[in-house]
Amino acid sequence: MNYKKWFKKSSQEIAFIAKDPILLLAVLLIFGSLIIFILYPLCKVITASVFSKGQFSFIVLKDVISNWYFRQGFYNSIIMGTLTSIIGAGIGFLFAFTLARTDIPFKKFFHLVAIIPIISPPFIGAMAIIMLFGNNGLITSGLLGINNFKIYGFRGLLFAQVITFFPVAYITLRGVLESISPTLEDAAFDLGGSRWKVFKKVTLPLAIPGIASAILILFVETLADFGNPLILAGSKFPILSVQAYLQITGMYDLPSGAALALILLIPSISVYFLQKYWVSRKKYITITGKPTASSHKVVSPAAKWILFAFCSFLAFIILLIYFTILWGAFAKVWGFDNSLTLNNFKYVFSVGFRAVTDTLIIAVTSTPIAGILGMIIAFLVVRKKFPGRREMEFASMLSFAVPGTVIGIGYILAFNNPPFALTGTFLILMLNFVFRYIPVGIQSGVAILRQIDPSIEEAAVDLGADSQYTFKKVTLPLMVPAFFSGLIYSFVRAMTAISAAIFLVSANWNLMTVQIMSQVESGRLGAASAFSVILVGIILLAILIIRLILNLFYGNFGGTMLKI
Repeated sequence: MNYKKWFKKSSQEIAFIAKDPILLLAVLLIFGSLIIFILYPLCKVITASVFSKGQFSFIVLKDVISNWYFRQGFYNSIIMGTLTSIIGAGIGFLFAFTLARTDIPFKKFFHLVAIIPIISPPFIGAMAIIMLFGNNGLITSGLLGINNFKIYGFRGLLFAQVITFFPVAYITLRGVLESISPTLEDAAFDLGGSRWKVFKKVTLPLAIPGIASAILILFVETLADFGNPLILAGSKFPILSVQAYLQITGMYDLPSGAALALILLIPSISVYFLQKYWVSRKKYITITGKPTASSHKVVSPAAKWILFAFCSFLAFIILLIYFTILWGAFAKVWGFDNSLTLNNFKYVFSVGFRAVTDTLIIAVTSTPIAGILGMIIAFLVVRKKFPGRREMEFASMLSFAVPGTVIGIGYILAFNNPPFALTGTFLILMLNFVFRYIPVGIQSGVAILRQIDPSIEEAAVDLGADSQYTFKKVTLPLMVPAFFSGLIYSFVRAMTAISAAIFLVSANWNLMTVQIMSQVESGRLGAASAFSVILVGIILLAILIIRLILNLFYGNFGGTMLKI
């Protein structure tokens, strides 16, 4: 590296932003925030793992690694992540391929059913599995008369993880398949290729980068998941994220919990960056103009109806899960007396209503802050040049790669003592959600800014506007669709978060997801189901309101950007 050239360039960039005090202040404040609320907690996790009694030592890590139960938790986590990612990506690809490359009926219905798990708490599937296949399950006990079916452990957890995360692969792969021009397949048919050969030699190879990316994303999501393992893993199938939680909340052993979090962080962040590297290197450009509609020739009539049956079966399973939750919310005592009652909702709106209001206050407060901060960071990264620009983007996107369990432990360690004594307050929950979910807003903002011609902003500057006025009056209105897209994601995640939030709740501030987990652990499945129904209802209402606002003020942008 030519350090003289780099120093000269950096000096020029510093001199440029120094002329705009608002821009300089924004850069400094964002850097400071990212350091304090993302990097500092991660550093605290690392230092707690390698320092014992104030001295540098690997004794805590050695004790954790030498414990066979913890090692088994690590192996189980890797196995579960691998199987879930492969099976989930396979199911997601088949579902996406069916909707993108066939003319089956009810496509919109299948699409809506597939995205339901995305907008609901990730552990709803685990709850429904217990209610269907547990000792007093509707299917095992009620229909089959089996009272000792073993649903806890590997089988039940894998099923719940696949149902929870395959929609992520579906969303990713449907976009990949729809970006592949059908004319390539038609050309292969014209050259005499059979359906199977065209699929094997044209469609599948072009989709491979997307499939690999989906596998890596699902691996990270599964490794970081906390809710499903806490409910279904059981003591005989330990999972690392749950072990870290239990070390802190059950054994009150922060160093060991931090060491487990560090071990969990290594594969998560490694696979995340592998995925980013893969996506940047493995891209096929297949669109040279406006793509034409697919002729659906790649799928035979018999295969089409087989795929239709597959999608119907999968949709039935998803609907069964949510119907079970809905029924459980109105059942007197699930498994013993399934007659309908409103007692569970009366319990929620009396004893548990504080968690509902707390969740809404925190989500409504953190969502716009995360959205605006994401847009500002995207604007700075794409449109401005200053030293540390890439480091800002890296630090702001880092929370995507870090499991929620690690973030939660990091926040406990970082903000439990002066000068940042925030434990148990509203502020620590709000800040956690803001900095945990800004990456989606940043990605949306970066994507749309790269489509906006910079000359529009340059024209405003030439007419005498400063950076602040140009961003407010020119850039921000053009970024509105991406802004609302980031808002929806941030709100949904703030309402359904569990892995980091469970470490940060207190007697003063609680969350619906933590309350649901508490009800499940105490065996009150009816109350847990009622909380879940209310939670999903609030999310659907919020999405509808945001869509109506965007459609009202920005026309077709609403349908484009908010089409999940």
